[in-house]
Amino acid sequence: MDMRHIGSKAKAAARSLAKVTTAQKNQALEAVAAALERESAQILEANARDLAAAVERGTKDALLDRIRLEGRLEAIVEDLRTVIRLPDPVGETFDERTLENGLNVHRRRTPIGVIGVIYENRPNVTVDVAAICLKSGNAAVMRGGSETLHSNTALVSVIQTALAEEGSLPPDAIQLITDPDRAYVLEMLRLHEFIDLIIPRGGASLHQFCRENSLIPVITGGVGVCHVYIDETGMMDKALPIIHNAKTQRPSVCNSLDTVLVQQEIAAGALPRIVAHLAPAGVTFRADPEALAILRAADLGDAAHTVSPAGDDDFSTEWMSLVLGLKVVQSLDEAIAHIEAHSLNHSDCIITENPDHAARFVREVDSSAVFINASTRFNDGGALGLGAEVAVSTQKLHARGPMALEALTTYKWVVTGSGHVRQ
Repeated sequence: MDMRHIGSKAKAAARSLAKVTTAQKNQALEAVAAALERESAQILEANARDLAAAVERGTKDALLDRIRLEGRLEAIVEDLRTVIRLPDPVGETFDERTLENGLNVHRRRTPIGVIGVIYENRPNVTVDVAAICLKSGNAAVMRGGSETLHSNTALVSVIQTALAEEGSLPPDAIQLITDPDRAYVLEMLRLHEFIDLIIPRGGASLHQFCRENSLIPVITGGVGVCHVYIDETGMMDKALPIIHNAKTQRPSVCNSLDTVLVQQEIAAGALPRIVAHLAPAGVTFRADPEALAILRAADLGDAAHTVSPAGDDDFSTEWMSLVLGLKVVQSLDEAIAHIEAHSLNHSDCIITENPDHAARFVREVDSSAVFINASTRFNDGGALGLGAEVAVSTQKLHARGPMALEALTTYKWVVTGSGHVRQ
């Protein structure tokens, strides 16, 4: 593949996107949504080929879940339509003021330009990226994993065809690298003349590779070791549904729960209830020595076989499956210290009725999203009212948390005078 040609086309498309109106972007996105619905059979057939190949390779169930589009395509299209309904950030002015010398200054939001997204497993990302980039006036160059090549190719073909037929936006604004050779990832990371920002969505090794090899700024995220801490005031009738949702609703995603920390004063009552509540959903548990002693002394019935000792690395593991770590802590200080040592700054929660504990947790836990009495699964663009997202950034510059429309803009200073010169 000619990567420079792909980059050049995307850059030209980004310049064209800077000229279009919000109405034109929305019309084009609605055409894409309608085309995805119309061509759903073709898309699902391509996805079935990816799934069949993954099963043949012995892919784990958690990753098969990420690949699967059946039963989800309607929701993906609805997320796209949510993006259509959101305000367009491009052109928004802020920080306007008039200086003492009479100069008027403000900042205006502008698209970043060309966004390069490297991702694995999840073909829904293809639609999310296309929708958010087009609405925010950016072109996209995408490189999905080889395990979803058929799905991604079908999706991008439908998107490009819809854009060409509707006519408002350039079809070259959405590009897909269709050759699975990993050499093209390295080449993509060197296209600094054409690509303005790289966003990898995948495991820690992909993030590290991008940070070490990119000539383009990189924003990483989408990897999390997520925690729930229940303090001594935490109400179990509130905690159990939160833990169940955070662990079992979709265990293969980055905001699913990995570890529950339980305050020592309530551990003897809380831990058996957690196991009894989650074991019927297929959850197994890795318990630290104190938690293990409590659980072995409890009458767990058939759930007893679901509990085993935690290994050396278990509390630093992003499980992406129905495995949950359990640990007893002596204090809020110890809970925060454990999270600092093991978290990847994604999503962490405190369950408490103590406002001072909640305030300390929010102040001291340095994650992209912190939760008080709410599931970590809410760290998501759609769940936070942002529409679809490109990624969940765990970095600090320039965006953090779900990267939706505003996160894909930068700004320019606009300075208006009346013949002003600097003395």
